[in-house]
Amino acid sequence: MTRHNQDNNANMKMPSYFNLPALDVSVAFPQATPASNFPPCASDYFHFNDLLKPEEQAVRNKVRECMEKEIAPIMTEYWEKAEFPFHVIPKFAALRIAGGTIKGYGCPGLSITGSAVATAEVARVDASCSTFYLVHSSLAMLTIALCGSEAQKQKYLPSLAQMKTIACWALTEPDYGSDASALKTTATKVGGGWILDGQKRWIGNSTFADLLVIFARNTTTNQINGYIVKKDAPGLTVTKMENKIGLRIVQNGDIVMRKVFVPDDDRIEGVNSFQDTNKVLAVSRVMVAWQPIGLSMGIYDMCHRYLKERKQFGAPLAAFQISQQKLVQMLGNIQAMILVGWRLCKLYESGKMTPGHASLGKSWITLRARETAALGRELLGGNGILADFLVAKAFCDIEPIYTFEGTYDINTLVTGREVTGFASFKSVAQKSRL
Repeated sequence: MTRHNQDNNANMKMPSYFNLPALDVSVAFPQATPASNFPPCASDYFHFNDLLKPEEQAVRNKVRECMEKEIAPIMTEYWEKAEFPFHVIPKFAALRIAGGTIKGYGCPGLSITGSAVATAEVARVDASCSTFYLVHSSLAMLTIALCGSEAQKQKYLPSLAQMKTIACWALTEPDYGSDASALKTTATKVGGGWILDGQKRWIGNSTFADLLVIFARNTTTNQINGYIVKKDAPGLTVTKMENKIGLRIVQNGDIVMRKVFVPDDDRIEGVNSFQDTNKVLAVSRVMVAWQPIGLSMGIYDMCHRYLKERKQFGAPLAAFQISQQKLVQMLGNIQAMILVGWRLCKLYESGKMTPGHASLGKSWITLRARETAALGRELLGGNGILADFLVAKAFCDIEPIYTFEGTYDINTLVTGREVTGFASFKSVAQKSRL
């Protein structure tokens, strides 16, 4: 019997209601409100909002309103399909947060704290959208702003700030993740420009980006340089990575470059070594530390409402001791995470932040967010594995955040190097004593 006939026979045995669409979650589970109707913020227990300047509070409020109104109703659908909701880009653009701390060129010139709380508010509702925003703003745009020529800033930043064009940032390669400084994509000087050859992987936004900020090794100097590549450049192909379990809305791509020509005008003049990328990563790592803060806030807010609505044994789950203990542990995590993130911002503003500070902040905050997500998943019981109630989605989304912008282990070693004076990244070959 052919496979086709087997499938037909199997379908013939199915009941008449086979393949009917799922019940709406509000009908299927009327006891609790799904995350499409987002809960009010209940996680600012220590009144962190009082530490913010009025303009920073205003940024937080407008981003929160947009995310709850525009993104919350659709995020589960797009996360499940692993598709990006392109129709909301104008909504993001209207917030005027793209470009974050960049001043001039149509950028908002936010304080780093204002940019951080904007990031957190996006991540509170959907971590994928915050990743889309950070790749575009705190990596690609910031590289042009900090390292680009004046002509490049004037040419590219205004359109990027308005999100009329979207950018990605390509450092990671198939063979070089944590060891990014060893990248092997090459840039060879030719008349009027450069030829790029190589491959990049895990690049968020890359499948639809108008501009690709690419890092490659100069074949003459052997140093890392930066380049702006336009979409559809001859020799450039980008394919979507499939089968991710987290940040599914983010369109991560595999980039292949085969003799891609980049004119001299699009060589980023301020990137002349790998160390120059640290100017960008210092800010970006602070922003990334605020993603798990926002994500954890959303988890707590959802659990706080759910436990009051869901009843078992004749009482709301919120009335049970174990539920309260876990909820308070999550709340304590969030207060500590917020204060560490806030202090990172202040250290940066005063010029005192070191790579070790940023790495410890990012690694420790993501560790606490992981714990918070696990506790939230437990609190929601069976509904803790349904994306409809946010926590399952956030539980998966924290995993890539725990890993990107330096894994937990690598960030720990950056701080360890700073506090001990010893670098432990390279293993030392030793002869066995056995």
